[in-house]
Amino acid sequence: MLFNLCQCADPALAGHMCAGGAGFVTALISTLAAGARTAPAAKLAGRVPQVDKVAVRIVTDNIVIQFVPNETRDGLTIERKSGNTKPDRPPRHMLNGEWGLAMHAQSFAGAEERNVLIDFGYTPEVLNNNLSVLAIDPAVFDALVLSHGHYDHFGGMTGFFAQHKSALKKQMPFYVGGEDTFCIRRNPGGQFGALDRKAILEADLTLMMASEPALVADHAFTTGRIGQVSFEKPLLPTTEIVGIENGFGCFPEKMPAEKNTGAYIPDDFDHEIATIYNVKGRGLVVLTSCSHRGVINAVRAAQAASGVDKVLAVIGGFHIVPPLGDDYINRTIEDFRAIDPTYLITAHCTGDRFYDLARAALGDKVIHSAVGTRFVFEGR
Repeated sequence: MLFNLCQCADPALAGHMCAGGAGFVTALISTLAAGARTAPAAKLAGRVPQVDKVAVRIVTDNIVIQFVPNETRDGLTIERKSGNTKPDRPPRHMLNGEWGLAMHAQSFAGAEERNVLIDFGYTPEVLNNNLSVLAIDPAVFDALVLSHGHYDHFGGMTGFFAQHKSALKKQMPFYVGGEDTFCIRRNPGGQFGALDRKAILEADLTLMMASEPALVADHAFTTGRIGQVSFEKPLLPTTEIVGIENGFGCFPEKMPAEKNTGAYIPDDFDHEIATIYNVKGRGLVVLTSCSHRGVINAVRAAQAASGVDKVLAVIGGFHIVPPLGDDYINRTIEDFRAIDPTYLITAHCTGDRFYDLARAALGDKVIHSAVGTRFVFEGR
């Protein structure tokens, strides 16, 4: 049962990790009684859906680039937004950049339109500001997806709910890769936060556990857990602990026994998921978010889940940063050369060195992202 109390493997830590556990369980029961739900996501079955068009807007990212013109390439239109550039008004409402990532995917299949928000960036101030500047109305969202349990991807969530939850569709699905998403994490600088499960449920959303590939808003799908099939040995920048502390954390009975040690253990990101669209006649658009499991592994998981080999674009963080060196980067580039995506759109945690070497090797198919940029992919 979801509401079992915390059972720490180490009795010495039980009081610490279970503090607030009973109150949290009571609050969850009360919340669910009011209509919020938790459920396994329906597994992807049969052929994956196709869309005629998908537009991916970068809502939060590390950088803002001003005054770069729009452009059109083969099957791709790049629309760039600078915010308030009117000379007679002060720039009080500009697009803001921060360390974090959030993306809005707008897709079309026949007469149907679907809208999905993927991740929430680092702060609600930036997320809410940029949504306003970009004129994205949260009332249009049909689903929310959180790629993994790192603060630079969920930090803006509770403030987003505080401002917009009354506008959100009732019992809208909120996808995560599994219970591991909620574990308390640390990085070398100290505590790194934990996802607020209660806030999700109190926003009257349906929490969907998507450890297997799952359909999202009829038009997209997730990879489910991303296997380690390539040469990649991703960095493990955080540790995690199983249990509940002051109402935050992951339930031990929902976690693998080997992780329930009562101590912080290396975070293997087994819960990370990517979100994918299959564009008619052109292939997959893979939104990797952060690629802690390896960007090649994420693409291979998308191909395996869909049965579609052709990759139109890979968008997001590739997590190729120091201390990963040139040998690792060049091997990644060679794997991308074999996959042969039409476009590689780097964002967030990709790293400048990867971008430089990939541009030199693969040319114009490598594109730098920025806040406000909208990438529109047309089907055939």
